[in-house]
Amino acid sequence: MHDALIADLTGSKGTIRSLINQELPLLRDHLLRLDAESRRDRFNGFADESFIDRYAMKCGGDGTIIIAFFAEDGSVHAAAELHQPDLHIDSLPEIAFSVESHLRRKGIGSILFKQLMEVARSLGYEKLRITTGSQNQAMRALANKFGAHLTFRQGESTGTIDLQHEAETVAPARSIDIPGGAANALISFNQACWNLFLRMSGFNRAA
Repeated sequence: MHDALIADLTGSKGTIRSLINQELPLLRDHLLRLDAESRRDRFNGFADESFIDRYAMKCGGDGTIIIAFFAEDGSVHAAAELHQPDLHIDSLPEIAFSVESHLRRKGIGSILFKQLMEVARSLGYEKLRITTGSQNQAMRALANKFGAHLTFRQGESTGTIDLQHEAETVAPARSIDIPGGAANALISFNQACWNLFLRMSGFNRAA
């Protein structure tokens, strides 16, 4: 998305694009800059520096797709993450968001949300799961805006977004490039995990 368009929409100069593995330290730095309350809301609990170090490294190895807001100096100040579903047959891909305090209420979260939904649709996903802390009012409001019906349970608010329904009711986002091979890598990773699971379970053995 062009810098001028971001400035027009949000009043903040910068670029929204996908983040590649070599840029994961920028995600780490962004998460560390979150204030204590925002960090607790993002991870629904305590997250110290070592936890965030491990979390950023994990995102680089498990097929997570990250769309970020890059400031003019190249630093990341907001991020939307698409995490692949786990191996449970009814599992859904999960999304997560973080926006630093000086960029809130400027529409950046909404732009990231729309872009992430478009990426999820391009990967063939039909539904997304979102989980946030019960006190994270900003995230709950953003999720509700895009059709998530959140329920409260054990200190968390969890909801599901129907991408097919939202495609009909929400204006399409401007396209965004995913790093070369990222989508195929994610799909291949999922397929490899399922194949391993099926072999271990014996479901693919000849009758």
